[in-house]
Amino acid sequence: QVQLAESGGGLVQAGGSLRLSCVASGVTFSSYAMGWFRQAPGKEREFVAGISRSGLLTDYTDSVKGRFTISRDNGKNTVDLQMNGLKPEDTAVYYCAASAGLLPVTSATAYKFWGQGTQVTVSS
Repeated sequence: QVQLAESGGGLVQAGGSLRLSCVASGVTFSSYAMGWFRQAPGKEREFVAGISRSGLLTDYTDSVKGRFTISRDNGKNTVDLQMNGLKPEDTAVYYCAASAGLLPVTSATAYKFWGQGTQVTVSS
């Protein structure tokens, strides 16, 4: 049974940092591209960052470029999202997801497995 479990969310002031982590089980982790998505209240789920199977290629939505960094450790089955310079508009539930594709993609429909999400709240 495939499971993705996120951790690291919380409440932080604007300008602060958080590091989200997602650990995968029941799956050959290195066979999946990974992504982080977020969903704010009343809004659609949106792509935040993605990383290829090898970790060599990454992609980010424009609003987080230069502030967020995605990384993975295939030996530990983890994918992390380092978030710096947080803004109130980053407030959302953050989800990690696994795609059978080679490269990270922005469409949520390409991702087969999803975690339960972790809440990130940024106060102004």
